[in-house]
Amino acid sequence: MNAVRKLYVKADSFSRGQTMAEYALILAAVAIVAYIGYQTMGTTITTLLGSVDTSL
Repeated sequence: MNAVRKLYVKADSFSRGQTMAEYALILAAVAIVAYIGYQTMGTTITTLLGSVDTSL
C-alpha cells in the first residue's frame, strides 16, 4: 500500500508541473497576441493622429 501511495504522490506532482506548463503556454500566447495588437493599433493611431493634425 505504501508503494501505491508513493506512485500517486509522484503522479500528482507530474500533473501539477503539466498544469504550470500549460499556463505558461497560454501566457505566452496572450503576450504574443497583445504585442501584435499593440503594433497594429500603434501604427493605426499614429496615422489617425497625423491626419487629424493635418486637418487642423
